[in-house]
Parts: sequence; structure tokens; C-alpha cells
Amino acid sequence: MLTDLDLIGSSQPKGKYKKIYKDAKASYLFRIRGAVSMFYFAMGLCFATWASRIPTIKSDLHLSDGQLGTILFALPVGQLSMMYFSGKLVTRFGSHRILLFSILMYAISLTNLGLAQNAWQLALGLYFFGVFSNLTNISVNTQGVYTEGLFKRTIMSSFHGMWSMAGFTGALVGLGMLALGLSTYSHFLIVAFIAFLLIAFNFKFLIKAKETIKTEKKKGFRKPDTTLVLLGIIGFCSMASEGIMFDWSGVFFKDIVKVPGALVILGYTSFMIMMASGRFFGDKLINKFGRKTVMQISGIMISSGFFTAVIFPYLIPSMIAFMVIGLGVSTIVPTLYSIAGKHPTIPTGEALTAVSSVSFLGFLMGPPMIGYIAEASSLRYSFAFIGIFGVFIAFMVSRIKTIN
Repeated sequence: MLTDLDLIGSSQPKGKYKKIYKDAKASYLFRIRGAVSMFYFAMGLCFATWASRIPTIKSDLHLSDGQLGTILFALPVGQLSMMYFSGKLVTRFGSHRILLFSILMYAISLTNLGLAQNAWQLALGLYFFGVFSNLTNISVNTQGVYTEGLFKRTIMSSFHGMWSMAGFTGALVGLGMLALGLSTYSHFLIVAFIAFLLIAFNFKFLIKAKETIKTEKKKGFRKPDTTLVLLGIIGFCSMASEGIMFDWSGVFFKDIVKVPGALVILGYTSFMIMMASGRFFGDKLINKFGRKTVMQISGIMISSGFFTAVIFPYLIPSMIAFMVIGLGVSTIVPTLYSIAGKHPTIPTGEALTAVSSVSFLGFLMGPPMIGYIAEASSLRYSFAFIGIFGVFIAFMVSRIKTIN
């Protein structure tokens, strides 16, 4: 079996052994890619499993809508509180070590949520679920950047596609568990066991890379890196659009499109299907047309989708509009991570933390922003306002000279 040293060594077999070596090397590279993909899948499966049981937990703990909303805020608080440390820990101890630790704790934290007997226990559990979510997110994306470097072409979108696929899987498994009448804790325990199996079969293929970038330590205020700031702003706009689709697509279909009953889920489903699909074929488009072109088109697609839904608030046009939005947001965040992770002077983990921190604020602030604007005017106007973000993305991408 080939070792990591064989992969990066300068000495290669010649003659009749050359083809055998190349085939073995390619096989091992794809095994690494598959292993990293499974870590993305395990992370997405844990999150989707939690989301699938929120209504059940709300009912079991007798929580009101207001109480649940307040408690749910503990998860992003946990993520935000860990953001400053995640990149530094990944840089110091290596993403392979941090990822192994954090994703195990993420799965364990999931099971703890099933043990909550009251509101404060659920809030505490969600806080730690958020902490390990952020740590897993930075370390797994660092592994994604390293793996992409081995392939020498863009593959980051496919990793995020595995996360999206896990979202569908988690939702389907959740429906099955509810149909079988299993308790929340039993459900979470089974999923955690599946995650442990994925980790056990794949952790030895993680890339054991050590950062070699030397950064100058300056006392006092240090000017933020311009490229990372711009990438973060683009991520903010994209994740704000994404967060709005998660939280408000059903409300839009119910109150504006006025679809009957269970059809309200069509908006969210249309968006999710196309976002996941876009992530699987997005790499091919990027490799063919370049990051800048794809990101600019993606920004225009986001705006076009929002404006179409606002102007034509009917079932078919709105479904198509939400599908276009899904395609638009699908490749932006993976591409931002890919660009940030290859920063020439900042360690991968720290660069990813900087970009994801600003981007995640969009995910947090986007949905409440919609609510405030809708309260002041209407939901259609609030969707039209967010539609401007896509045009802004296209403009900001043109300002970054390092994007090819």
C-alpha cells in the first residue's frame, strides 16, 4: 500500500512499473477524496438528524414557539464562541487530529440533545453542539482544501454536495424513525453509531499535513487581509440568501404564493434539490469556465430568482425561481473556502475561520432581516431587497484580482 511519502516524493518508478505506480497513486488519491467526503457526510447527517426531531423535542418539552426560538439561538452562540479558536487549533495541532476529535464530540453532543429533560438542558446541549459544529466545519474544510491540492483541480463543491446529500438522508431517516415510533434518544444514538462507523473506516486516510507558512507577529492592531475581507462579504451575501431559503421559503409559499396545505414544502424542496445538484456538477463548470465567471453568473442567478418570485408569485414561476436561487448559492461558499484555503501568507485553518466567520453572520442576520422588513412593509418587498445581494456578489467578485 502506498504511503503519504510515496504520494509526495520526487522519486518515481520508470519503465514498465510507471503505469502501475500511476494507477496505484490515482487509486489512493481517490480513496483520500472518498474518506474526506464521508466526514462531510457524517457532519451533515448529524445536523440533519437534529433538525428532523425539532418538532418532537418541542412537543416533549412542552415549549412554546417563543421559548423554542430562544433556545435555538444557543446553537449559533456556540458556533460563534468557537470561531476565534478553531483556526488556531487546526494550525497548531493539525486538521486531521482536530477533525477526528471534533466530529466524535459532535456525534456525542447529538446524543446528549436526546437526553434533555427541560429547556436549560436543551440549551446547554445545543451550545456544545454548536461549539463542535464550528470546530468540525473548519477542520473538515481544511482537509477539503488539502485534498483539492492533491488533485490540482477544483473539487470543493462536491464535498459540500456530500453535506447536502446527508441533509436529505437525515430527513428520510428521521421520517423512518418517527414511523417506527423510536424515541429521540434512540434515533440520535443510532445515527451517532453510523457516524462512528464512517469515522472508523476513513480516519486513517485523512491528510496529515503541517502548515509551513511563517507569519509575522505584530503587536497592536493588524490590518485585516483585504482579500479575505472581500471573500467574507461575498460569503455574507450568499449565506444570507441561503438562510432565508431555509427559514422563509415555506412562509413565502404559504402567505404570498398561497399554495394549499402540504404544498408549502415545494419551495424549500425545489431550492434544496438544485443546491445539492449544483454542488455535484459545479466543479466541472468551475474547471471549464473559471471561478470568477461561475461566481458572477451565480450572483446574477440569485438576484434573478428572488426578483422572479417577487414579480410572479405563482406556484410554477416561484418553484422555478427557488430552483434558480438554489443553483446560484450552490457553488459560492465552497469556492470561497477553496480560494481562502490557498492564501499564500495565512495558514489554511485561520484563513477559513476568517471567511466563515463573516459569512456565517449573513446566515444569522439574513432571516431576522427578512422579518423586520416584512413587518415594516411586506414579505415580497423583503425578498426583493435580498435579491440585491446577488448583484452585489457579482460586483464584489470582479473586485478580487486573485480569483481566476
